[in-house]
Formats: sequence, structure tokens, C-alpha cells
Amino acid sequence: MGSLDPVPDWCKLAVMSSHKSTRGLPTLAVHGSVPTRHPYNALTAPVALTSTYSFKDTAELVAYMEGRLEREEYGRYGNPTVRVLEDQVAALEGASAALAFSSGMAAMTSILFALCRQGAHVVLFADCYRRSRQFVIDFLGRFGVRHTLLGSSDLGSLKDAIQPETVAVIGEIPTNPYLSVLDLERLVDICKTARVRTVIDSTFATPINLRPLAYGVDLVVHSASKYLAGHNDVLAGVLAGHPGLISLAKDVRDVLGAVCDPHAAFLVHRGLKTLSVRVSQHNQAAHAIAEMLESHRHIEQVWYPGLPSHPHHTVAARLMQGYGGVIAFTHKGDGPATSAFIDRLSIPQIAPSFGGPESLIEQPALMSYFDQTPEQRAALGIPDNLVRFSVGLEATQDLLDDLSHALDHKGRI
Repeated sequence: MGSLDPVPDWCKLAVMSSHKSTRGLPTLAVHGSVPTRHPYNALTAPVALTSTYSFKDTAELVAYMEGRLEREEYGRYGNPTVRVLEDQVAALEGASAALAFSSGMAAMTSILFALCRQGAHVVLFADCYRRSRQFVIDFLGRFGVRHTLLGSSDLGSLKDAIQPETVAVIGEIPTNPYLSVLDLERLVDICKTARVRTVIDSTFATPINLRPLAYGVDLVVHSASKYLAGHNDVLAGVLAGHPGLISLAKDVRDVLGAVCDPHAAFLVHRGLKTLSVRVSQHNQAAHAIAEMLESHRHIEQVWYPGLPSHPHHTVAARLMQGYGGVIAFTHKGDGPATSAFIDRLSIPQIAPSFGGPESLIEQPALMSYFDQTPEQRAALGIPDNLVRFSVGLEATQDLLDDLSHALDHKGRI
């Protein structure tokens, strides 16, 4: 059952170091697996702004082509600044290899292109990132790739959903917007038995709160634009996991060209150095805000994995070191009343995305799902009064006061 074939020798990276480290995550976030001496004795990694690389002589070229010399050849195939980022992410995730892309979606689509062939089958959960669902259903479907869509965290149906042609099971932890937490241990047990690859989007969690590879997951995807970079100023993505699978994804990236720009890689690399302290603050502030919202008379329901009321709190407490900086809740009121509440806020800005220093807020019905009819949104579990709040790095008390003021209809402060 399934198609978990051994990775052939030809697709393995020529040089790959292990990132199984006993160092703490804050240290790995700053230094990667091993502190590096950079060119020109620079303390930080220089930005290598070049599209091509020269060879000293023919002998050096031949040594490179024969695999005896590891270095760069052309910008689409690799860049020194990008490699620093890849090493840093691999160390944080406890992976043997990592690969950077131009966006998180480029990372996800590249690995799926690498794994799938005509007639292949993919299993995914209905609450994984909507663009990942769209790619599998609408795009891969054009090329004869079939799929099975399971309900949120429905591991009870997974075993029966896996077919002989299944190449991967795709999940997200936590999910958007209800922050569901898939039981990775059960997932991996089912998929390993069936010899099927597991791909987890861990953007919401970050490696500070969760390291899926430690539970046996094959591949982890991040939109590095979010918490990893941490400043809402760059687009990038990363894939980490088994070196053979990473090599297959690199072959796709080299052909399709979804490479990470070296300056973007530098910005993510810089952001990663403060990832641990930023995520700690996001965790603490979001937990306090979720508790306040849950007790407020103008809030119907709150979804935050750190709350005992969350349906997956027990699983989250077992798997995660922290619960993240995103909260979902329903406001007591219709869509316009919810919009009025949002407009009364003075600190959070109305915007998509999450993971930066600025708090962001949105009504999914008016942003991600605006193109859906009310009936379609209802079928997807997206009511008009649903709010997603990405907690930033502002003073927690200021955010609490701002929310309380807006909920109590006192206007902007």
C-alpha cells in the first residue's frame, strides 16, 4: 500500500551534514548548527548579489562537474546567502537538509510536483491552507493527480483514505483559522505503516513551538514570510526534511525557477536570530488575550490551542512548547457589527498575514473568503462574525485595553 519507495542514489545531495544538535533552540536560531566564519571576516552573512559564478580554470570546472568540489555555478541553482539560511532552518528543525524558495507556496508546490506523477493520489485535510488545497484540487487535478479531502484532523478516516497510489498526506499545524492541532504521532504511525510520505505546513507553529520531524514527519514547510522573517517585509519559503526528498524538490526548483532572492534570504536569516524571543512574546501575549476574550460578554467563542476549551488542547499540550500568536473568535453580532468592532480598534491594522511585530486583524469572510457566497462560506465554517487576530509585539496591556474598549462600544482610543 502507498508508494514510499527508497530514495534512489542519484537524487541524494552530494554533501549533506546532520543537524541533530543538543544546543538550545535560541542558540541554533542565532548560529545555526555551527558558528560560521563569513567572507571578509563579516559577523553577519554577506548578501551575495550575483547571478553567475566564475571558475578559476578548467580543472576547477571539471572538479565541480564531477562532484569533487562543492561550490556555486549559477544563481538559479544556489547562492551562498541562501545556503546560510537553509543551514539555519535545517538546524532549527533538526533536519538533515533544507531548501529555500521564493514563497511558502513555491515550497509546497515544488515538493508536490516532485512527489506526484500522473495517476498519483494525495490525501489532505479540509482545513489545511486553502491555496495548498486549491493547488492539489484544481491544478494537480489537471494532470491526472487524484485527491481525497478529509475533515479537520480526521485521522479516523485516514487509513481507509490511503490508496496504493497515495504519495503523500498533507496537513497543517495549527490550522487557519480555527487552529486545529493534528495528532502527529497518530498521523505518522498510520502513514509509516502504509509507506506514505507526510508533509506538514508548520508556519503557524514555528520550530520554537513545534518540530514535526521529531515525531517522524518526512517534510516540513514554512512560509518564511511570517514568523521566521518576522517583520512583514519579505516573501520567502523553506522546506526541511529528508535529504533525498529535499534533493528531488531542488530539481523542481532548479527547473521552475522559484528561487529565493539573496536579499530575501538575508532578511529571513536576520529575522531568525530573534525568532526565539519573538515567539515567546507572541505566545505569552496571545494566551493572555485569548483568556480575556473568552470571558468577555461580547464574544461568543474563542479558538486558541492554549485554552482548555479548544477541542485539541490536550493534543497541543502534548506536542507543542507554546501555542502561537494567532487567535480566532466570533463576535456577538452580525457581519456589520463585527466590522464596526474592528474599526473601533486603534492598534491592530486590517491586513492579511501574521507573524510580524504589528498586530493584524481581519474578518475572513471579507478577506480570504470574500469571493465565496454566504452559503459557501457557511459550508466552509466561515461565519460573517468570525475574526482572526494575529498578535504582534506591542505591549500586551495596550492590546488588552484596546480590545476591551472596542468591544464595549467606546470608540477608538
